[in-house]
Amino acid sequence: MRAVLCHQFGTPDNLSLADVPSPPLGAGQVRIAVRACGVNFPDVLMIQGLYQLKPPFPFSPGLEVAGDIIEVAPDVQHLKVGERVMAVMMYGGFAEEVVVPAAAILPMPSEMSYEHGAGFPLVYGTSHVALSHRAQLKAGETLLVLGAAGGVGLTAVELGKRLGARVIAGASRPEKLELARAYGADELINYAVENLRDRLKELTEGRGVDVIYDPVGGDLFDQAVRRIAWEGRYLIIGFASGRIPSLPANIALLKNASIVGTYWGAYLQNDPGLMRDSFAVLTDWYASGLLKPHIHQVFDLEEAPYALRQLMDRRAMGKVVLKT
Repeated sequence: MRAVLCHQFGTPDNLSLADVPSPPLGAGQVRIAVRACGVNFPDVLMIQGLYQLKPPFPFSPGLEVAGDIIEVAPDVQHLKVGERVMAVMMYGGFAEEVVVPAAAILPMPSEMSYEHGAGFPLVYGTSHVALSHRAQLKAGETLLVLGAAGGVGLTAVELGKRLGARVIAGASRPEKLELARAYGADELINYAVENLRDRLKELTEGRGVDVIYDPVGGDLFDQAVRRIAWEGRYLIIGFASGRIPSLPANIALLKNASIVGTYWGAYLQNDPGLMRDSFAVLTDWYASGLLKPHIHQVFDLEEAPYALRQLMDRRAMGKVVLKT
């Protein structure tokens, strides 16, 4: 099979496409012929050695795939050859075949394309678990989404509206904000030209924001955390800015606020039942036409370095997908 390989930490240009042996199938595992795989910001961090997980070399990036089951271990009874599925993994998705534990398999709605399937699990899963489970967002509350046109950010806007929140979308370019508006944002802040802290005070009439969804970190965290409402929840999703910020602890004390981490991938090992329950809701909403994944661009597998550059240079809006 063909796979995109990382032999040493560095830029996307260091990746190579190679013919490698198909991975062996073990007990409790399933082999998938990959039709499409999602490209995510953790892939960018992983190939640079900046992610919390550092796989042994050589490894393939890729946290999510969509495809067809082509082999099932004898002890796996509930999955069959020929099923169209999505799967999540710690790495390895940029390949023509993957072998994953049966517990990592997610059913695909019949209406879902492989491209949508490959761009669905991580971003929708992250935002749904973050908003519903970790922050317990309530209808009528105010939600601020930073990086609102990115992969996870746009799903947070979409799901926030689905959950009944008033959504404030923050992004750095007008076209990104217009996409967020199309996905339901009630208010827009261009924090490249506007002061985020001042605009949030204005838009909330000084009350502050109930839930802040932050995949960016850095300077935006420094501003946004000072506009958190009484008993607000600040969701730490990631650090796309490159700087991990520090919290003045008195802010959490004075506002009775919570700083809430959401490392979605860890649920695969620690609470797969929660992940399955979340996906049951999400796939039902998708099948009902309530969710509409936004695919920025689809690239061929050999174009993986360029696809990753789209994320590194912050050109992508919504999801970037590779097809095999």
